[in-house]
Amino acid sequence: MTDPGMTDPRPNDPGTNGHSAAIVSAVEIPYTRHPSADATTESLLTTAIQHAVAQAGLDLSDIDGLGVSSFTLKPDHAVDLALRSGLSLRWIMEDTNGGASGVNMLQHAVRAVEAGDARAIVLVAGDRMTAADFEAVAGEYNVITRDYLTPMGLGGPNAMFAMLTRRHMRRHGLDEKVYGAVAVAQRRWAALNPGAVYRSELTMDDYLSAPVIASPLRRFDCVPPVSGANAVVVTRRDLVPAGSPAVRVSAIGGSVNWDRHEGDGLRTGLADIAPELWNRAGLDPSDADVISVYDDYPVMVLIQLADLGFAPSGNVHELADRLLHEQWAVNTSGGQLSAGQAGSAAGMHGLVEAVVQLLGRAGDRQIPDARTAAVSGYGMVAYRYGACANLAVLERI
Repeated sequence: MTDPGMTDPRPNDPGTNGHSAAIVSAVEIPYTRHPSADATTESLLTTAIQHAVAQAGLDLSDIDGLGVSSFTLKPDHAVDLALRSGLSLRWIMEDTNGGASGVNMLQHAVRAVEAGDARAIVLVAGDRMTAADFEAVAGEYNVITRDYLTPMGLGGPNAMFAMLTRRHMRRHGLDEKVYGAVAVAQRRWAALNPGAVYRSELTMDDYLSAPVIASPLRRFDCVPPVSGANAVVVTRRDLVPAGSPAVRVSAIGGSVNWDRHEGDGLRTGLADIAPELWNRAGLDPSDADVISVYDDYPVMVLIQLADLGFAPSGNVHELADRLLHEQWAVNTSGGQLSAGQAGSAAGMHGLVEAVVQLLGRAGDRQIPDARTAAVSGYGMVAYRYGACANLAVLERI
């Protein structure tokens, strides 16, 4: 009997119709803090679709599947975006799982291609996220937030993750420099990424002297809302031209409400699913050349790295030291902490960066001979911490 928390058959094996899937393109529409007046969520998403399809060497007429994640596309839905993008489809999905949306949509798309439900699927996520848009999304994130937290003046997730960070500090005996190591290390990567919104040098002194937002969180602990979009194309491997680089999904799976929100948030569902997924891929954490973990706050980077098996001793200090003192390929785009959080695009940002690295298209930040990557998603805060976590293990083919 198949474990319901996992997925079968293995993603790198043919599906029921003898097809296997490959990711052949990955694009990011440049993020910006201040979108132009004529930029809309629809225009960001349609532009990302066009660029991803073109990069894949395909025409829009070749695309027969679409997955969409967006907070601000409403009142439109995926079908409306398909119409406006000029797509005729056999497969469609709409994902509402924020930081877990990219890996979640990828899991469904790979299965659809394997089963023969679609030949070429474009997955897209993004938002036009102004201050007013962010306030609206944060204030009505779910019923609990709308009816209980927003009336208290919560104003978004900073306070919840400040409390989670404090719990993490006490559990592991940490000081603020441990979290600063995440922000400083990722800014170094951002300096090599022309698409990152914040690229100027960030020192530990800069981090520690920044204003407190919600103690112990400071300015550089909190992702800046931006506008933008990301997209990837998943297609049948037999349709990829010979010699063209592509990426396969060696293992993928997710966990939702793994502790039924009865824990303290200091572990995620990744701790449950990661060992089996590494085993299914025939790899272990030390084999990952590139790592993308969801980074809405530095504490979540450290928690996910531990849950994924990168701290077998349980020593969080070792993770921070490695981030700060080695050129460890974690969130090589600069992550959301420096590149920005473009609404639902945040769930695909790390996936796009990992694929770009494996395709050898990362420019000055390229990891030499990158062949394997781990991408985690995390998010959908019920009222204290994220309820969704997932992982994709990718390999260049």
